[in-house]
Amino acid sequence: MKDNGNRERLALERRVEEASLNAWPAMQQVLLDGWLLRFSKGFTKRANCIVPLYPSLQQTTESGALEEKLRYCENLYAREQLQTIFRLTSLHDAKLDGLLDRRGYTNSEQTLVLTRPIGQGTRTLPDLHLLGLDEWVAVYSRLTDMPAAAAALHKIILESIQARCAFAALAGGDGWVACGLAVLQQDLLGLFDIVTHPSQRRRGHARSLVQGLLDWGSEHRANRAYLQMVADNAPAASLYRQLEFENLYNYWYRVSG
Repeated sequence: MKDNGNRERLALERRVEEASLNAWPAMQQVLLDGWLLRFSKGFTKRANCIVPLYPSLQQTTESGALEEKLRYCENLYAREQLQTIFRLTSLHDAKLDGLLDRRGYTNSEQTLVLTRPIGQGTRTLPDLHLLGLDEWVAVYSRLTDMPAAAAALHKIILESIQARCAFAALAGGDGWVACGLAVLQQDLLGLFDIVTHPSQRRRGHARSLVQGLLDWGSEHRANRAYLQMVADNAPAASLYRQLEFENLYNYWYRVSG
């Protein structure tokens, strides 16, 4: 029974990892011996990093192959005038992490991947609105003070998502107070870009927004939700504990000097 439970958890971890990459597509991608290299003109680490997805065959059969593979990747990112960034997860062994540490790659943005089941039934949130992509990007940009150039890249990534999306915003007072994105892949619902205007925080808006997105997922037959949260974000941790999210696995970035 324990082995079955472990296999089920590993299967869920892999599904969530794949779904999260699909939910935040890169402008260009290259597959290299189990690694996924992502390029998006420097907009966000997630879309401009190397993600080890599956075990490498070369590094176990050829002396020095891992170092050679790493140099090849560094050259590709240098050609794009980008730092080389790895997104490493707790699902893989520590050999690569140790090598990157020895080569001076800094460890940053420890992140938790959280998940919870989505129950049946929905409730109506009259102030939660589903927007078109252009309007949602404009709302997100206002709430976060995102510059126009970054907003344009943000839009390119979002319109590349192949799965069904809910671009949602929460109204309050005289305007929008919070917004977020849900991405549905089969029965998995990913939550991204959950933000509240600084002047409107600690008023329950984020909770209402997340609950509304979970309801939307339930209506569209999702049975499990996941999200990614920076580990030291105490307010977010408190919110997601209240909403019964639990840690599934972790990831972090290794950034070249």
